[in-house]
Amino acid sequence: QVQLVESGGGLVQTGGSLRLSCAASGGTFSTYGMGWFRQAPGKEREFVAAVNWSGGMTTYADSVKGRFTISRDNAKNTVYLQMNSLKPEDTAGYYCAATKWAFIVPTESRSYDYWGQGTQVTVSS
Repeated sequence: QVQLVESGGGLVQTGGSLRLSCAASGGTFSTYGMGWFRQAPGKEREFVAAVNWSGGMTTYADSVKGRFTISRDNAKNTVYLQMNSLKPEDTAGYYCAATKWAFIVPTESRSYDYWGQGTQVTVSS
C-alpha cells in the first residue's frame, strides 16, 4: 500500500509560482509512474501532468504545457510539480497519484492506483 502526501499549495497572485511536492511511502517509489490531477469546485477531476518511473518521460495537459514542469527524485521518494505563470483558472485542489503502469505516462485517472488527499492552490486575479 502506497501512501501519498502532498504539500506546497497556497494562495498566489496571477503570474506567480508555486512548487508542489508529493512524498510517497509504503512502497518502492521507483516502480510507480506518478501523476498530478486537479479538481476545481463543481468540475470534474482533470489530468495535469505525469512522469514515468525514471523521470525520462513526461506528458502534460495542453492547458499547462510550457508553464508547469513535473519531476521526480527517486532517492527522496518525491514527485514535484513546478507551476509558473499561474492563472486564476489554475485554482483547484491538486492531487498526486501513483500508477503501476510505471513505463508509460497515463492521463486517465482510472489508470492510477493510489491517491493523496490533495493540496489547495488558489490564484488571485
